Amino acid sequence: MPLRAGQPAPEFDVRSDDGRRVRLADLRGQWVVLYFYPRANTPGCSTEARRFEAALPEFGRLNAAVIGISTDTEARQANFRDNCGLSFPLIPDSERTLSRAYGVIGGLGGLLGLAARQTFLIDPEGNLAHHWRTVNPATHAADVLRWLQQHI
Repeated sequence: MPLRAGQPAPEFDVRSDDGRRVRLADLRGQWVVLYFYPRANTPGCSTEARRFEAALPEFGRLNAAVIGISTDTEARQANFRDNCGLSFPLIPDSERTLSRAYGVIGGLGGLLGLAARQTFLIDPEGNLAHHWRTVNPATHAADVLRWLQQHI
């Protein structure tokens, strides 16, 4: 059953590629941009990640944390972080636990075991506020910022 706005976001307690513990419960009181991408170090994923990184100060002003997730390994995520100069958490979901919980494994990418490029915005109470099923990597960070600016 697909996730819908207004329902509680699936909880998680994971480690990022750089060893940081990331728990949704610890992020209560702020917005959370949880964006899934198919493959680290590919052109679209690199563009999207760099745009989120460039927009981090604005997300911070809006009390929003950004977290990237893919089914890549910890080593591939760490390499991606270095290549793109990222400072926000990247979650290696090689077991596909989060990708399944959020329903982003499917389609052609699902056959390959990849997460679809989708984003979930979680409100400060831990509920799903918005879900982007279709994402343009070049404009997505700006799209999420615009949504936040219009709705909070």
